Amino acid sequence: MGLAYERRGTGPPLVLLHGVGHRRQAWQPVMDLLTPYRTVITVDLPGHGESPPLARAAGQQAVRAIAAQVFAFLDELALDRPHVAGNSLGGALALIAGAHGRARTVTALSPAGFWAGNWQFGYARAVFMSAQLAGPVARPLVPALARSTLGRAIIDGPFVHKPSRMTPGQAVGDALAFFRARETVGAVLAERASFTESLPDGLPVTIAWGTRDRLLPPGQARVARQRLPHARFVPLPDCGHVPMTDNPGLVARVLLDGSAPGRDARPG
Repeated sequence: MGLAYERRGTGPPLVLLHGVGHRRQAWQPVMDLLTPYRTVITVDLPGHGESPPLARAAGQQAVRAIAAQVFAFLDELALDRPHVAGNSLGGALALIAGAHGRARTVTALSPAGFWAGNWQFGYARAVFMSAQLAGPVARPLVPALARSTLGRAIIDGPFVHKPSRMTPGQAVGDALAFFRARETVGAVLAERASFTESLPDGLPVTIAWGTRDRLLPPGQARVARQRLPHARFVPLPDCGHVPMTDNPGLVARVLLDGSAPGRDARPG
């Protein structure tokens, strides 16, 4: 059984990768803005959503195992260097795809792997694992909490800046998907993974960061800029860690600009 995915739209292929504990529906707020211009492929990462559990060799880092399965997914769909974009873990995977020659362009929204210190990884890990530990108690309360903006802020406060823009159904679906991904979330966060690979010369790379990101603070963009000096950096004003809901129009423009034909790789 391969990874669960959806394909919509017309134009050059754009593969969208969600973050750890999320699901392919994370991109739903921007889909209608992208599909007139791109063939958009959204996929549930291994161990997430409707995809099978993560499979990895003994001792293999979880992020590397997920990347290998994403590459296999691209092969299954005969996607030769599509445009690849991602959020959080998905942003790190998009950059890994670029480093391995699997992406025509890369757009990463608050990508993981640019820690300014051990405490930042520890904080992010604590947020995720605390939420997972609360799962047995919180799961029955999720539908009631999701009915109000305050409740959605309790559920998704670390991830979105404007929970009022989430629908109750979106909040419930995201929370349940997060709890189902517990094993893979734990595997990904078991060790600190940093992005240290080199990107090919001339690969167009866009890094966008929400100015209200409370999970991976925007100061991490400075680390990313040091490691990826030829990337184009774009702030996402008033957006949190998962910016697609906070400002769909802005995020769609960043994704379209990042995957525009002929875009060069001049520093931003």
